[in-house]
Amino acid sequence: MAVSSMASTSPASPTSPASPASTPLAGAPTGTHRSDLGLFMALAFGISWASWGTAMGLGGSAMTSPTALPYLFGAFGPLLAALVVRVRRRRRGEPVPEHAVRFRSRALAWLPLFLVATSATVLGAALLAQAAGGTALSLDGARDVMADAGGPAAFLVSMIVSGPLSEEPGWRGTAYPRMRASMGRLQVGLLLGVIWSVWHLPLFFIDGTVQNELGLATPSGMLFAVSVIPMAMLTAYAYERAGVVASMVTHFAANTTMILLDVHTPVTLALVVGLMGLVAAFLLTVSRSTPAPTAPMPEPPGAS
Repeated sequence: MAVSSMASTSPASPTSPASPASTPLAGAPTGTHRSDLGLFMALAFGISWASWGTAMGLGGSAMTSPTALPYLFGAFGPLLAALVVRVRRRRRGEPVPEHAVRFRSRALAWLPLFLVATSATVLGAALLAQAAGGTALSLDGARDVMADAGGPAAFLVSMIVSGPLSEEPGWRGTAYPRMRASMGRLQVGLLLGVIWSVWHLPLFFIDGTVQNELGLATPSGMLFAVSVIPMAMLTAYAYERAGVVASMVTHFAANTTMILLDVHTPVTLALVVGLMGLVAAFLLTVSRSTPAPTAPMPEPPGAS
């Protein structure tokens, strides 16, 4: 979540007969999953942390030159890592991982639900915090944020690119299905959430980021870092239901709502963590998992 940074898939369509030697089974060996996962993690962290380390070395605000370039480039570490893993897999002639969720046009009907439900979770936490005596909700901060971004259109584009587009093809489209090969859905959601949270840590040391303004050693900063975990679980559920596009929508909704509502106080962040965590854990626990395909799957957009 670079806030600076719900139907199972149908079986694969029948394919023409082919010899066992020429037609790979769906899914790849566990060793291959681990190899690809290790490569993805090394590249995602390496690209992002090297770029953000450069930004820290340059000093200055993340939004001004020359710091802005390495800062922004660092957000694309997961996407670039996913592309490398995808090219590598295709060159080896391996099938799409068993738990990768293909894109289906009818899944688009779920996107408004993910958008509204995720935003409502953050809004509900903010309203509960206000009722408990916290900061009253106001649109003044939202107007300022959009004005600083160059207007509503520029703000929305930046929120789509920074986070959803730059991260989801990596964390959900690449890492998630490979981790699912040997772990349950809830376990993957939790573990990938911790990894995702650690990946964000350098942002706390770059001037001008939301994380830096909160401060890592403050209650708000620590709760922000923890909030990445239930968000990872919620985006994982969205991915399992409708693929990478759905996880991007969920990521976008959470980031955008938190920024527009200026979610930063410890009480509000704690309620976001609790409410989103309960919703995500419930959905991952009780909903039906994506069935394993019985034939080789076509290449799904965003999955590697």
